[in-house]
Amino acid sequence: MRGIKGILFDKDGTLVDFQATWFAIGEMMALKAADGDKTRADALMDAAGYDFEAHGFRADSVFAAGTNADIVALWYPDAGNDERAALVKVFDQVSAEQGSAKAVPLPGSKDALARLHSAGFRLGVATNDSTSGAEKTLLTLGVAQMFEAAYGYDAVANPKPAPDSIHAFSDLTGLKPSEIAMVGDNRHDLEMARAGGAGLAVAVLSGTGTRESLTPMADVVLDSIADLPAYLASNNG
Repeated sequence: MRGIKGILFDKDGTLVDFQATWFAIGEMMALKAADGDKTRADALMDAAGYDFEAHGFRADSVFAAGTNADIVALWYPDAGNDERAALVKVFDQVSAEQGSAKAVPLPGSKDALARLHSAGFRLGVATNDSTSGAEKTLLTLGVAQMFEAAYGYDAVANPKPAPDSIHAFSDLTGLKPSEIAMVGDNRHDLEMARAGGAGLAVAVLSGTGTRESLTPMADVVLDSIADLPAYLASNNG
């Protein structure tokens, strides 16, 4: 692995503490979908990927890996196209405003980003959240000035695991896909890296993915992005 010059980061579970940030917001949205029925809301949360026994989101679930459109389709199966589109707009607004306002940074993430930025790496975000949510989250975390782009599901024709965000970042920066590393906590991040011809697929264990689920598709598995500057310094000759 040589010649990495740009890094695309997933957001939730990679830059942001997924569990601490999203449970309360997900529960609120589920209660709305269930018309205030707590039992039904819990069932919706379970269907979308929240494990109440483990008190965490399941790897590669709709919550962990999907878009707001995927959640709306799951929770409102009888809604027509116009109603679904309106609901997606509401979900996007809630996630952009409350998700960003409540974003909890993962330990060591800001320092790691500062080190990578200072080392000259071009930084971007690729998320299945909305672009507005991603941009607002970077502002909340105090790291927006280090990033050149944020690609939400609504910024590209096809969201993760499709390679569109890698191609967009490549076009923006002038870097080849082989010069870009993709970093994420779920299989769809790594699938996007492979589909887009990324030079490095980095899995992190700071989100919902497990070592068992991520290792088969990753070039390297790190505990978190706090370990990324040292890894690149040693392996990006």
